[in-house]
Amino acid sequence: MIEKRDFSSLGHANHGWLNARHHFSFGGYHDPARMGWGALRVWNDDEIAPKSGFPTHPHRDMEIITYVRTGAITHRDSLGNEGRTEAGDVQVMSAGTGVQHSEFNLESEETRLFQIWIIPDAPGGAPRWDAKQFPKGERSGKLEVLASGRDEDIEAGALMIRADARLSGATLAAGDSITHRITDGMSAYLVVSAGSVTVNGIEIGTRDAAAITRETEITVSATQDAEFLIAETRTH
Repeated sequence: MIEKRDFSSLGHANHGWLNARHHFSFGGYHDPARMGWGALRVWNDDEIAPKSGFPTHPHRDMEIITYVRTGAITHRDSLGNEGRTEAGDVQVMSAGTGVQHSEFNLESEETRLFQIWIIPDAPGGAPRWDAKQFPKGERSGKLEVLASGRDEDIEAGALMIRADARLSGATLAAGDSITHRITDGMSAYLVVSAGSVTVNGIEIGTRDAAAITRETEITVSATQDAEFLIAETRTH
């Protein structure tokens, strides 16, 4: 089953410095029909104004993945980590037993990013942060695993998360297709970052999503040059 979720149907909060769209219930947006998808709990589509950001705040027991679409985000945390993640690249924070962090757009342009939260397999564990560059050219015409809890993906270069889940990304030229097999027992959630695609024939446009369950295989075809991400998590 594939359910298209139009960008216009997402929860919306505009704080001035932050213009946020919520795929699932978050903050002041609550929809009992959209509380998550498998172990995927949050997918926020954020636009952050220049020289602004999220002041220091706490997290625990969550795997938080940030995918920067345009601009850059600068992370600082109570562990002493600091890093700047640019467009196309990824950072991961395993909140574990607890961590405080801030996220600021220190650039002179707006930053657009996806922030994705996945429920870990078990609570606790030492908090950690990591980031990595993922050149878009290396995932042209194929899925590249960006973050995963599976040993084979981590050995191949994916960032580590503490969940039986994976986040992958691809870019497609107009007319190209990717066929991907979904592991039994997994739910998938696909979001188009740019351009437009069809997923098993269903049209999914820029910033739209496809909530996928009980499908063993999907074919993603680009109707124009496109970039998309897909999160696969255990069905709860």
